[in-house]
Amino acid sequence: MDTALEILDPLVFDKAYAYFVPAKAPLALDNNATGIALDLNAAPTYGSAWARDNILRQCISILIITQIGATSIYWIFSALSYYFIFDRRLEYHPRFLKNQVRQEIMSSMRAVPWINIMTLPFFLAEVRGKSLLYTHVEEYGWSWLVISTVLFMIWNDFMIYWIHRLEHHPSVYKYVHKPHHKWIVPTPWAALAFHPVDGYLQSLPYHVFVFICPVQKYLYMVLFVLVQIWTILIHDGDMITGHWLEKYINSPAHHTLHHIYFTVNYGQYFTWADSYFKSHRPPQPDLDPLIEALRVMREKGLVDEQGNPIPQKKDAKGKGSKED
Repeated sequence: MDTALEILDPLVFDKAYAYFVPAKAPLALDNNATGIALDLNAAPTYGSAWARDNILRQCISILIITQIGATSIYWIFSALSYYFIFDRRLEYHPRFLKNQVRQEIMSSMRAVPWINIMTLPFFLAEVRGKSLLYTHVEEYGWSWLVISTVLFMIWNDFMIYWIHRLEHHPSVYKYVHKPHHKWIVPTPWAALAFHPVDGYLQSLPYHVFVFICPVQKYLYMVLFVLVQIWTILIHDGDMITGHWLEKYINSPAHHTLHHIYFTVNYGQYFTWADSYFKSHRPPQPDLDPLIEALRVMREKGLVDEQGNPIPQKKDAKGKGSKED
């Protein structure tokens, strides 16, 4: 987060805070240390009453950045996944809810601000130098850059596995995790459609990691963004099976089965925890929810027996109907 502030403070926030929270006295117009001559005809320059290290200013800036950042990533990559990867025929599945996409979006937009508020202390601590984030690669070397990335992935995968699995415990499930399982056949728009506490709990490993392990700050920013994108991609309903990676990577197919069968495939990136703790269910062609969706489409006369679209003629109101 300090990286974002380094960029945005001089570009945006300095001007914004100077406008909304101006200093009571004009700033000095010359700086003897720099040898800049004083221009007596220049208008007095006012800054903000809140310096860049003002804790209230930092809190507001962080909330603005996280809100805009999270929603931008959500809208851009969910839209790309929905329109270019997600198989829209899944929307005919009998367990696909009426107006589900709209509900997923509304649920996500309600959750994001609360998740941002709950994670504010972690970002604030990072900005105020309490984490183990560092700037220069030379401080730990290039090899540590790779090692810290691997540790980040392993730590998050293991911790999220157990957080996720514990959220399925009957004493917790209905209060925290059940809203996300409203989407039996999810779309990419369901990626952030959590109860806010659920979203916060599953994000904890990412935030905690940089307080127990040194991470280069630009690398951490990249990893954090990729995590958000991965969360969207595993909700794209893709049930490609038969490739060797499915034994190791918790693919969208694995997560699709998690939404359908509830107590399988809790992992985030990899399958090792599910395999070791006996909760792994490998994707199989006969488990593809598209099979049931196509059955419904055939009953409606929208596709033939091979799943090919049947041309529809338009009625007077512009609605489609099967051609004779």
